[in-house]
Amino acid sequence: MSESGKGAQTPTLFLTDSDVEHLSSWEDAVHAIRVAYEGEMSDRRNPGRIFASSDREWIRIMPSVPSSGMYFGYKSITGVAADGMRVAYLISLFSKETGDLVALLDGNRVTGLRTAATTAVGAEKMTPTSPVTLGIIGSGFEARSHALALSRVLNLAGAKVYSPTEQNRLRFASDISKELGIPVVATESAESAVLDADLILCAARSADETPTIEAEWVGPHATVISIGSTTPAQRELPAELLARAHVIVADTLEEVLHGSGDLIDARNQGIDVDSKTVALSEVVSGRHALDVESGIRIYKSTGSGIQDIVVAEMLVNRAKATGIGTELGVGIVTTRK
Repeated sequence: MSESGKGAQTPTLFLTDSDVEHLSSWEDAVHAIRVAYEGEMSDRRNPGRIFASSDREWIRIMPSVPSSGMYFGYKSITGVAADGMRVAYLISLFSKETGDLVALLDGNRVTGLRTAATTAVGAEKMTPTSPVTLGIIGSGFEARSHALALSRVLNLAGAKVYSPTEQNRLRFASDISKELGIPVVATESAESAVLDADLILCAARSADETPTIEAEWVGPHATVISIGSTTPAQRELPAELLARAHVIVADTLEEVLHGSGDLIDARNQGIDVDSKTVALSEVVSGRHALDVESGIRIYKSTGSGIQDIVVAEMLVNRAKATGIGTELGVGIVTTRK
């Protein structure tokens, strides 16, 4: 404690889940992610996740000090085993100039927004500019958000979708076809959705954590996006596909290499995934050039605090411009040390 403390110079803004939904913009989110990944992406600015847990509760902290923007901060994810598992997301933003707590955001929708926006930034650099057919595994929130985000940066000619529940995949095909103005076909098997697709989106893990696609289904020059296996125990892609890949682009290099079950399993099978994996920041910044016309290219995502922070800043800027959100009547004290 210090006696030289003082209150915040500006009120703290609180954005609810409903506020975030109203303020969301795919174009602005993609732009914020692109600018962030063009800048410095050191471990010092973006360290790994911090975990704490008991038998009943757990918390994960994802901090970041982006080189872009005016704010820094962290996302916290808390889980409590009460009436099933209950999870909450909170993003805290601080001013780089004053250290004040600028904003608190319900991070529920931010997580989906930043994940899909980051995927779009990666896919933009990994996929030909010619019209592409999208094959989708999954018909839930992540599948939908990624289809929408990808449509902002790619020339989508059409899509095929598979998920185990027929009603869900039919509804998804109808909704996305209307929203994007492209033909979307619901298929009766995962193989049918993947065969002949230029771009493959894996957005649904299997119940028993076995891969959701087979390596032989994937064409020799396809781009594959994997967003569903983000912990060591989770699986989404077969090791044989990782072996076939010419390059693996990781949104967070160390966490993808050592925290994703897909790469851990492939490495345990003797596949050299380390030498072919490159950080997304290297690709976006142009320091690592990709051949987008030949060879299998895989994008692997586990998520990162920088994605949450820069997208949250975008939302706060839009909130201030439109008068959305609630200014809290109190704030935290900042002290001079």
